[in-house]
Amino acid sequence: MEALNSIVGAINSVVWGPLMLVLILGVGFFLQVGLKFMPILRIGTGFSLLFKGREGQGEGQISPFNALMTSLSATIGTGNIAGVATAVFLGGPGALFWMWMTALVGMATKYAEAVCAVKYREKDELGNYVGGPMYYIKNGLGAKWAWLGVAFALFGAVAAFGIGNGVQANGVAQVLEANFGFNTSVTGIVLMVLTAAVILGGITRIGAVAGKLVPFMAIAYIIAGLLVLLINIGNIGHALSLVFTYAFTPSAAEGGFAGAAVWAAIRFGVARGVFSNEAGLGSAPIAHAAAETKGPVNQGLIAMLGTFIDTIIVCSITGLAIISSGAWTSGESGAALTSHAFELSLPGIGGYLIAIALSIFAFTTILGWSFYGEKCVEFLLGVKSLMPYRVLWIVMIYFGATADLGFIWLLADTLNAMMAIPNLIALALLSPIVIKLTKEFFASGGKSEEPGGTPAE
Repeated sequence: MEALNSIVGAINSVVWGPLMLVLILGVGFFLQVGLKFMPILRIGTGFSLLFKGREGQGEGQISPFNALMTSLSATIGTGNIAGVATAVFLGGPGALFWMWMTALVGMATKYAEAVCAVKYREKDELGNYVGGPMYYIKNGLGAKWAWLGVAFALFGAVAAFGIGNGVQANGVAQVLEANFGFNTSVTGIVLMVLTAAVILGGITRIGAVAGKLVPFMAIAYIIAGLLVLLINIGNIGHALSLVFTYAFTPSAAEGGFAGAAVWAAIRFGVARGVFSNEAGLGSAPIAHAAAETKGPVNQGLIAMLGTFIDTIIVCSITGLAIISSGAWTSGESGAALTSHAFELSLPGIGGYLIAIALSIFAFTTILGWSFYGEKCVEFLLGVKSLMPYRVLWIVMIYFGATADLGFIWLLADTLNAMMAIPNLIALALLSPIVIKLTKEFFASGGKSEEPGGTPAE
């Protein structure tokens, strides 16, 4: 196990090195500039379309609203609670600033991903729309790039078991054991049963469950977080000062905090930001490809809200709660650090609130990522692989719940980067198409949309 840890650790340090951070931020910034900062300037338009998108308006399996909720079910997870805390623990308060930067450029990335997903989606043998990086590489870039689509699908199929299954199940098991004394094996079995009840019904059932559960859990967590910030309102100014100061200068050791270099703030801020909002990873467009939407740009405007909601709103609340409460110097890390911050501000109930929130967040992430993983496998092996994959997914939840957290986090982090590379290359190459479709859409007042979709070969 030690040898495996060191091998994955060595790969992780390469794939999350300067080149990856430049690639993620660079492609996002390139798209943001190419789109003339439209994703930031048109947030209001996105929310308006989201409200109208509760009912489907085109071909697909789920409404535009439920497509975003499925995407958010996969992104709002342990990354928002444990991931933000880990970033602050390892990189200092400045890591939160770099999470924000990742999100602002990531909105353009997520927009482009969804535009390409709908533009180049196709119907499978079951008559369902399928899409995502493997399809927009195949249908958008042509045969000479086919290997890149296969690479993405391969990494995605395996990565799903880390980021979307193991990490989530482990997070639930650990937090319920710490707060309520639940046996991790029992938690694993309960999670298996609940997941089976949803994912065996496919994307329609996943979308329906996500459409109800995600808005409820996100709003409940935001309210609890705002209450913590209200209690610490006198420290908010100082907390923000620490975020901006330590984004560009090293954080000094303080209390249980060991101190961190600027590079650590950037590295962990960007890595955990991507882990949380998944912009550039190529996962979210797999859900958006199934939307009953008027066309690519319509769905892109809705999709980009996922990054805004996940990081600018939810992660900010977690990060500022940890810093303003003073918990960041306690020496705690991961979900325990967030739990400690809420407990300091809401004694007696704060820890339980985080335990329940993390459990619901992680459960919905398991649902969303099961869909991502199965679509990657379907691309590689065809529709006959769907049911065996779902059964394997359910079984692996138990192993995730009872395994070693450190290695699972490391593996998930590494596989995230491996997924991002083919996707970011494809987005850079397809950016002229994204910009062209966007210009046509706004020039016609939103009336020039083609529904998207490529006939299956």
